[in-house]
Amino acid sequence: MIRTVLGDVDRLGVTNSHDHLFFASKALPGQELDDVGAALVELQRFCRAGGRAVVQWTPYGLNRRLDALPDLSRRSGVSIVAATGFHQVQHYSADFVAESLPRLEELFVNDIRHHRAGLVKIAGGFHGLDAHAVRTMEAAAAAHHETGAPVSVHLELGTGALDVLDLLCGRLEMPPERVILGHLNRFPDVWAQRRAAEAGAWLALDGPSRANHATDWMMPTLLVDLADAGFAGQLLVGGDTTTAGARGMPGMAYLLKRLRPRLEAELAEQVFVVNPGRAFDAF
Repeated sequence: MIRTVLGDVDRLGVTNSHDHLFFASKALPGQELDDVGAALVELQRFCRAGGRAVVQWTPYGLNRRLDALPDLSRRSGVSIVAATGFHQVQHYSADFVAESLPRLEELFVNDIRHHRAGLVKIAGGFHGLDAHAVRTMEAAAAAHHETGAPVSVHLELGTGALDVLDLLCGRLEMPPERVILGHLNRFPDVWAQRRAAEAGAWLALDGPSRANHATDWMMPTLLVDLADAGFAGQLLVGGDTTTAGARGMPGMAYLLKRLRPRLEAELAEQVFVVNPGRAFDAF
């Protein structure tokens, strides 16, 4: 079963596997997503384009608006998978970090069991893992082992995928098929992508989201090349609209209106329907 904000379901349908309806960070002042009406319009546009589910990766403490998500799902007809988890340290106040870090496992498990979170979102660093990243990954792996929830990872500028897998699937003994690596298209290192795929992890290519993500135009080619290399069953696609300036430009519907037609029908069905149903199926 897949845990949505309205309860567990056995399928998602056409899915945007990484996006944000709500988001607010100390590191991005003035770029908050906190407009329920705008979120509803975005979901309705996605639904009219054929979308049936959105996975919101906004973690604990960054205005994920768990209170608003159920009503938005009902009104739009789009299933929403919500996240728990913890982002990079710069997104929070020092007091919030100090108060939260010692009890992350408890927070994550509570969100999954009592607040219908369907995944744990954490983050790596640029080409490596700092102490904060290691701590959050330890907590995420513990929550996975207790609940079965998948763990999604923000890779900073698409880097550090193999370091993440070494920790999560090595010392922390997570099965790689429960790990979702995000932003791989932002650092299109084919060698690293294929090593991550060979390890058994999910590869999430998410964009276009912001105008300054210069690798967005490569995403369709990366999808096709990875599929041709035998990894079609491990690919996910999302929009990752994270700021107010990005909302609606091009918006979630872009994935279905402009990206999906560039893929062969079989691959499109795989990355938009079949794979999300497997990646987020853990309960």
